[in-house]
Amino acid sequence: MTIKQALSRAREIFVANNIEDPSLESELLLRHAVKISQVQLYIDFDQELSPEQDKKFWHLIERRLNHEPTAYITGHREFYGLDFYVDPSVLIPRPESELLVEKALKLAQNQAAPTIAEVGTGCGAIAISLALSLPRAKIYATDISAAALKVALFNCQKHGVVNRICLLEGDMLDPLPEAVDLIVANLPYVRESELPQINTLDFEPSLALNGGSDGLEKIRKLCPRISDKLRPGGCLLLEIGQGQRRAVTTFLRSLFPLAEIEVTPDLSGIDRVVNLSFPLNQQYTEQDENTTATLGGYPPAAHHSEPICSTNTRETA
Repeated sequence: MTIKQALSRAREIFVANNIEDPSLESELLLRHAVKISQVQLYIDFDQELSPEQDKKFWHLIERRLNHEPTAYITGHREFYGLDFYVDPSVLIPRPESELLVEKALKLAQNQAAPTIAEVGTGCGAIAISLALSLPRAKIYATDISAAALKVALFNCQKHGVVNRICLLEGDMLDPLPEAVDLIVANLPYVRESELPQINTLDFEPSLALNGGSDGLEKIRKLCPRISDKLRPGGCLLLEIGQGQRRAVTTFLRSLFPLAEIEVTPDLSGIDRVVNLSFPLNQQYTEQDENTTATLGGYPPAAHHSEPICSTNTRETA
């Protein structure tokens, strides 16, 4: 069987089994089986597969038909034009999360050397994409999973930013050693009742998917904590799921009435990224006349001028 024939047959099988993007999936698996580039694949369209290559390819097809994600089968996932290693200890980066990177870059352009924290970094795709686009930025990336941080460290080494991203193990913002200018968070936001609808549930870590009964459990946990982790004038970027805009923005307004809130849809028109921006120096008096506050109802974060964590301190994570 030639490469062309194998691709055609695999596409037919994937279509019959309702596998999304059957042409792309077939190509990725064949390239992985034969160990060739995309260009070489099309150059060698009429090349015969060896018995070993043929056997390996159809084994990969079988794994995919059992709903194992192609990214886990190949160990690769493209995100923001970059290649990342992934395994079942981390969530596979989704294309819609690239909007978080785009919004973060736009906000960071206003500062010469911004300090950024990504919460729940997983494989490190967002933090690394930011580091490569913002060479003067100081970036922290936290995750509660030590296994995930090992994957993130591997990807930092792969992309040459191991000395630019500080990987920290811990719950959300707890490990941060200083206040930052921008917090980026792609937290679990799938409703618990909707988890069975996810085909990859048996493979991806539930910790990175399960957002509780309404999908907002982790967001509600994070947001009240940002007051002492954001510098005045700072921003929070949150990725949210379909139909969650009203609940999230209402919750944020109750916490931070002085903050500005902007919601940006993804390419499918789904409200995807919430931008919470705080006034730089604006203060107001709460109902308790003895309490003044910044950041829309919470005291300002302390500044730290000393350099902290300029290298990866979690290599053992």
